[in-house]
Amino acid sequence: MLLGLVGKPSSGKSTFFKAATLVDVAIASYPFTTIKSNHGIGYVKIDCADTDFKLNCQPNHGFCTSGKRFLPVEIIDVAGLVPGASEGKGLGNQFLDDLRQADVFVHIVDVSGTTDSEGKPTENFDPAEDVKFLEDELNNWFFNILLKAWKSFAKKIETESEKNFSLSVAKQFSGLKVTEENVKKILTKNPFPEKVISWNDEDLKRFASALRNESKPTIIVANKIDLEKSPENYEKLKLKFPNLVIIPCSADSELALREANKADLVEYIPGEKNFELKNNLNEKQKQALEKIRKNVLDKFNSTGVQAVLNYAVFDLLEYLAVFPVESANKLSDSKGKTLPDCFLMPKNSTAQDLAYFLHTDFGNNFIKAIDARTKRILGKDYKLKHRDVLEIVTR
Repeated sequence: MLLGLVGKPSSGKSTFFKAATLVDVAIASYPFTTIKSNHGIGYVKIDCADTDFKLNCQPNHGFCTSGKRFLPVEIIDVAGLVPGASEGKGLGNQFLDDLRQADVFVHIVDVSGTTDSEGKPTENFDPAEDVKFLEDELNNWFFNILLKAWKSFAKKIETESEKNFSLSVAKQFSGLKVTEENVKKILTKNPFPEKVISWNDEDLKRFASALRNESKPTIIVANKIDLEKSPENYEKLKLKFPNLVIIPCSADSELALREANKADLVEYIPGEKNFELKNNLNEKQKQALEKIRKNVLDKFNSTGVQAVLNYAVFDLLEYLAVFPVESANKLSDSKGKTLPDCFLMPKNSTAQDLAYFLHTDFGNNFIKAIDARTKRILGKDYKLKHRDVLEIVTR
C-alpha cells in the first residue's frame, strides 16, 4: 500500500516524512522545498504476538522492540499543493500525477496559522481554509479526469456490451486504483439518475467527489500543534469539520525524539507517550527534550506521527496484521527464527488468501490452516483476524 502525504508548501510534510522514515530530505521554511517526490518506508505499530507466547521474535522485515512490532508501509511526500493545482498551478500536474497510486491521503495542515495558502509566512491564517482548498482540489482533479472521457464513456456503457456500470468505471479509471467495489458503494449510498447518459456536470461532480473519498480516503494531520495558537485552531477545525478525522501532531517533536533515540540519547518507542533520558545528555539537550514532554506528550499523549500512520492503515484502509508460521507448535522457520514474518492483509481476507499471498502453490494446494493459539483447524474460507498466528497446511 502507499500513503500519500499532501498539503500546501511549508506545512511540515517533509518533516513528517523524515520523522516517519528517518530518510534524509530537504527541510526548509520556504515554499516548494520538495520539488521531486520523496519515497520512503514508514512503519505501523502493533502488539507483537511474541508476548502471547512468552517468546522473543526475530523479524525478517520491520523490527520489534519491547513487545511492539513495526511493519513497513510505503510513504510518498509530494510537492506542495497550492490553490489551482488541478488546473496546473504551482507544481500541480506533477503533484497529482505522483498521487495516482496512493491508497490514502495524509493531509498535513499547518494548524498554527503562521503560513498562508501558498506557504509564505503570515499571522492568524485560518487552517480551515487549507482543509477546504485541498478537498476542493482533489475533487476537481477527479472531476477533470472523469470529464475528459465521460461523453464517449457514457455512450459506451449504454450499449448492450457494457451493462455493468461499476465494472466499466473501474476499468476506465484503474490508473487511479479505483475498484468495482468503490463504485458499487457510491451508488448504494448516493442517488444518481438511472440513465448515465443523462448525467449533467453537477451529477458528475458529486460522483467524482464520492469516488475520490471512497477510493482515496483522507486523514487530516493538525501539525505544529505545540505552537502558540495551534490548540485553539485545532478545536475550531474539529467543530468545522465534524465528519473528518483530525489528529493533533508535532512532526518536529517526533523527528527530534527519533533522532535522539538513534543517537542513544534517549530511550523512545515511536508512538509512546513517554521517553527516558540517558546519562550522556548536555543541559541544552535535556531542556529541549523536556519541552517536548511538557508541550506535546503530556498534553496530547503522543507526537501524533505514529497515530496517523496506524489510523491510516488499520482504520481507514482496515488492514489486518497476520503472522504466518511454518509450524503452529514451534512458531519458527527452517532457520530457527521465531515468528519471523508478519504481513498486512486487506480486510475480509481468508486463510486461502493468505496462502496465495505467501506463494501461488500454497494457495492452489491449500488443505487447512491451524490457529497457533488454540490449535483449532480452519478452512479455506476462514476470515482472518488481526494478529492471527496461522500455520498453512498444503498437499
